[in-house]
Formats: sequence, C-alpha cells, structure tokens
Amino acid sequence: MKIDILTLFPEMLEAALKTSIIGRAESNGLISINCVQIRDFAFNKHRQVDDYPYGGGQGMVMQAEPIFKAYESVTEGLSYKPKTIYLSPQGKTFRQSTAKRLAKEKHLVLLCGHYEGVDQRVLNEIVDMEISIGDFVLTGGEIAAMAVVDATARMIPGVLSSEMSFSDESHFDGLLEYPQFTRPAVWHDIKVPEVLQNGNHKLIEEWKREKAIENTFKKRRGMLRNAKLTQKEKKFVEELKKKN
Repeated sequence: MKIDILTLFPEMLEAALKTSIIGRAESNGLISINCVQIRDFAFNKHRQVDDYPYGGGQGMVMQAEPIFKAYESVTEGLSYKPKTIYLSPQGKTFRQSTAKRLAKEKHLVLLCGHYEGVDQRVLNEIVDMEISIGDFVLTGGEIAAMAVVDATARMIPGVLSSEMSFSDESHFDGLLEYPQFTRPAVWHDIKVPEVLQNGNHKLIEEWKREKAIENTFKKRRGMLRNAKLTQKEKKFVEELKKKN
C-alpha cells in the first residue's frame, strides 16, 4: 500500500511512523509512507498557506490552492484516484471495521487540516471521506492521521507475524480483549489463572473467549449488541446482567 500524507508538520508524522512495526513494514516493502509538506506549494515568499475566513470568525483557514497542488504532486500521472481522506472532527468515527476496509485500498491520501479548518472548495474537489478519531478537537490532523495509518497498516497481510497477532485484539471481532498475564506466575501474592498454565488449549481458548465477553460487558457493554455470539454465549451475557 502507498500512503501519502499532506501536512504542515511532516517531521511529526515521520518520527512516529518510521519506527516499530510500521517502520519495519515499510523497510520490508509492505507499505510506503510519504509525507508531503503543504508549505512547499505556497504561492508567496513567506510560504503562508492560510488566510482570514470570508464572513468573519475566529482564527485562520487553510487555503485551497496549496493543498490542491500538494495533492496533484502525489496523484499526477495516476490512472486511478486514490482514496482521499480528510481528518476532521466532523467525520465518521474511525473504527476497527474502517481500518479493515481501508487496508484493502492500494493507495491512500490523508489530508491533515490545521488552524480553524480548510477551504471547503478543495475538500469538495479531492476528498472521498472524512474521518474522526473521536468527539473532541485536536490542534491538527496529524495525530489522527498517525492513528489511522497505524491501525490500517496492521491489517495489511504480512505487516504482523500472523493473523493471530491481531485477531485476538480488542475490537477485531466486536469484543474487547481478554486479560493478559506473563511471568512470574505469582506476583504480589496474585497467581496467574491456573487454566492458562495447564497446557489444555481447548480450555484456554474457552477461557479467553469467556473473559473477552466478560471484559466487554464490564467496560463497553454496548458493543455486545453487535458482537457475534453463540446461544451459549448469549446466555452467559444474560447471567452477567443478573449478577450486575
């Protein structure tokens, strides 16, 4: 997958996305991440890319032309239109299911806004979808872009060691993850559950599934409405409701 990020702060993104699993995935040729400095396409000597909003209001608005030129720099000559995303608090909430869908794209372009927003005309012309990572406002779209790239890249085959690396994680199948333990077997007089130490894989998998459901019930109960549960698991949820 090719990922182009249009931003005023490429160094901020590169510091996070060139390390750990995502950095290794790029080194191995599984993804390509290119951060484009929007200021390079400013049409004034001060490299200014914002101006006062028409109609008045607080703050400044990013101009359409520098963004459009930056976009053209990564799309010129392509025989297709890459999936273009604007990171915005007005967008649809980003979820694990969104990451799965985006992981099937061959080319993403992410636009990071700043100041009080972006000239609507360029959004209308180049953007396919708006994404929000939550109901709050950030200074710019860079942090949101990092989250989207990281979550999406993990879903690309080969980025993680195997499908099992992410299929047990929180949100992958509509549930939160089960509790995790490591050595020592006893810490502060608290023992690791015996079932995890007995080597019976069938019992271990049953325990993990039950604890994932229980964890979801305690922390994010609303998720259970959309989780794929067996009849036995649905009865287990009803039992939890009676106890709580």
